[in-house]
Amino acid sequence: MSILTAIFQVILFGMFTFSASLKFSRSKSMVQHWNEYRYPFWFMDVIASLELLGAIGMLAAFWAPALMKYVAVLFIILMLGAIHAHLFRAGHKPIMAINAFFMLLFSAVLIFM
Repeated sequence: MSILTAIFQVILFGMFTFSASLKFSRSKSMVQHWNEYRYPFWFMDVIASLELLGAIGMLAAFWAPALMKYVAVLFIILMLGAIHAHLFRAGHKPIMAINAFFMLLFSAVLIFM
């Protein structure tokens, strides 16, 4: 495992753990965004659960490296959905999707490392 792989794993673990916690806690900003996306609130729990599962999987990939590619694919799917939600469902400016874009990029890099 390279240092860059480990750095991306730690970043993804942290970002998706944080994102899941915002969704599970129904933070004011997340509720506002979810209203703009026009998704039902039960779907926020589904997404948060997938994010948390992925974060745990990314952490476990330090000991079981074969998990990393599967988790990276999950994150790519989630981030494609996030980018779609920001740009098309909510009509946000592209800068609002920059975090999702970088998490997508980091996940894609892990697939090919």
